[in-house]
Amino acid sequence: MSATPASHITLRFLAEPSDVNFGGKVHGGNVMKWIDHAGYTCAANWSSSYCVTAYVGGIRFLRPINVGDLVELRAELMHTGRTSMHISVSVHARNPRDAERRYTTHCILVFVAVDDAGKPLPIEPFVPDTEHARQLNAYARRMIELRTELQNEAEAFLGGFEA
Repeated sequence: MSATPASHITLRFLAEPSDVNFGGKVHGGNVMKWIDHAGYTCAANWSSSYCVTAYVGGIRFLRPINVGDLVELRAELMHTGRTSMHISVSVHARNPRDAERRYTTHCILVFVAVDDAGKPLPIEPFVPDTEHARQLNAYARRMIELRTELQNEAEAFLGGFEA
């Protein structure tokens, strides 16, 4: 067994009738819940700790998921901070009777490892060892820069308003 924890996980299951929305497709809220579960599983596996969701961003619903589809969520570690983990979650779906897989949704999440008192815990650094992992890491670093810029803009704009 490797001393380094796995940096990715895959979850697979069938979309159920209880997942449907009023339009007859899987409800976006259910997809968001699945994404959070996959991201949490990846983060908890990497950190060997309980983790809390600190950020969810850039969710893109590209194609619908049908009831009865085989759904696959792939969560991959992109970047680590001292206590945080950036996770990319890609969602694919397909009719189990067909071979064609559809890329349906993507999202980036940030989780923080915490102890029993809810205090952040240091985690093992992630060192990308493939070209794909290096690309994900560079993308995560760029998203950190953009989030900082957006946060500064929001503070400058909202600073003029009273709560």
